[in-house]
Amino acid sequence: MKERTITLQTDSKIPLYEQIYNAIRQDILHGRIPKGEKLPSTRFQAQYLQVSRSTVELAYEQLLSEGYIYSEPYRGYFACDVQDLYQLTDLHKNQTIHSRADAGRNISNAEGIPGENTDASNAKSQYHIDFSPNGIELGCFPYNALSKIMKNLILDQGERILLSSESFGDKNLRQVICDYLYRSRQVSCIPEQIVLGAGNEYLQILLSQILGTESAIAIESPTYMQAYRTFSNLGYEIKEVQVDKEGMDIYQLEASHAKIAYVMPSHQFPLGTVMTMKRRLEMLNWASKEPERYIIEDDYDSEFRYKGKPIPALQGMDTAGRVIYLGTFSKSIAPSVRISYMVLPLELIERYKTCCGFYSCTVPTLMQQSIYQFMKDGHFEKNLNRMRGIYKTKHDFMQNELRKCPWVISVKGGNAGLHFLVKINSAKSEKELIEGCKKQGIRVYGISEYYIDQKPISSKPVLILGYGGLTEEQMREGIRELSKLMK
Repeated sequence: MKERTITLQTDSKIPLYEQIYNAIRQDILHGRIPKGEKLPSTRFQAQYLQVSRSTVELAYEQLLSEGYIYSEPYRGYFACDVQDLYQLTDLHKNQTIHSRADAGRNISNAEGIPGENTDASNAKSQYHIDFSPNGIELGCFPYNALSKIMKNLILDQGERILLSSESFGDKNLRQVICDYLYRSRQVSCIPEQIVLGAGNEYLQILLSQILGTESAIAIESPTYMQAYRTFSNLGYEIKEVQVDKEGMDIYQLEASHAKIAYVMPSHQFPLGTVMTMKRRLEMLNWASKEPERYIIEDDYDSEFRYKGKPIPALQGMDTAGRVIYLGTFSKSIAPSVRISYMVLPLELIERYKTCCGFYSCTVPTLMQQSIYQFMKDGHFEKNLNRMRGIYKTKHDFMQNELRKCPWVISVKGGNAGLHFLVKINSAKSEKELIEGCKKQGIRVYGISEYYIDQKPISSKPVLILGYGGLTEEQMREGIRELSKLMK
């Protein structure tokens, strides 16, 4: 492709890079840019459109991260093959808004229902620097705003605030979560589909009662071990499925004969892989082939992305009602809030009411109503935007420090989330590096800890280094101690 004409609206509220991204994306989906066709270089495209090169680079990075294009070193960017799967995407375009209204009419009686780290405290006593991927920054939290909200609720509502809420959770909070998810993640739902609970683990327990434990569940490997342990404890047969550069291996998934797939498509933990559009559509096709197949989408770390716009949730593309969406406020607000949320497909709501409708919500009413007011008054998004800036600064600082180290082979997973995957040029093993750091009071994590059975075969150790809860001085000191071990 020698040139690409795109009509840009300079007076639009939509950023120029997003206009370029949308135009190329639509051309790929509609076949106007066939698979394998080369896109113009970022320099050529920028000159042709009379925009900055960084604007085109942002558009290409977004297309690359979502799997619409792929890159080849020294050759450029090429269109991916998504044509065979376009129909599913096209169907989604026609039903997104209407399904919200229709669903509300279909289950209007849904309200009429009768009443990570468990060793985090130990780590603090053993380590003065902890590169935990679960660490978060708490120093800038708007304590005054939340405490004022809670105080007013106690004074205004009195004894009512001490009562338990219904099984689904507070209706007002579910409404603001529904609105937030639609705006930020393109999740298509109504409040009646949302179930609140004290942590993802509790919601996974509820799912086991809705779906049963007779079917096997496929889990990515490496994976978020809290989920793996929870599903194992619930009695599920676990099928380990490897993750390739596009996401969960679809051929291994088919061969596993599992009926449930647990995935993190927007930011796979711990690898940081973003599931490509082609693989997302393949996953949805897999789920729709047989009855009672479901995808559990854990939207891990989706709030924090440093390049391009956020990747839309898989749930928003689902036209068959096969995706169960899980999210949490543990990092966007704080772990102690203990509010997670689950978006159920419409067909599972009656089943939930039958199996679990007699449970009371496990989140205290005071906390639910406080977070509702916190979000309604705009404190949540204001704080989230502030934290994105703070984490971006930490991300850039740590990345620059790692790049100075001659023993670092590669740094991956840095476009989103709160940790890096660092491959190290060292004669020492992963275990030896972890033990060496421990003697200095520094905690680091090895990639092998996150594999279920099949451990990675690598001649070089790979460490997971989180930065969310660290100061710049702690990062610098921790990397300095790692450098000493390389000598």
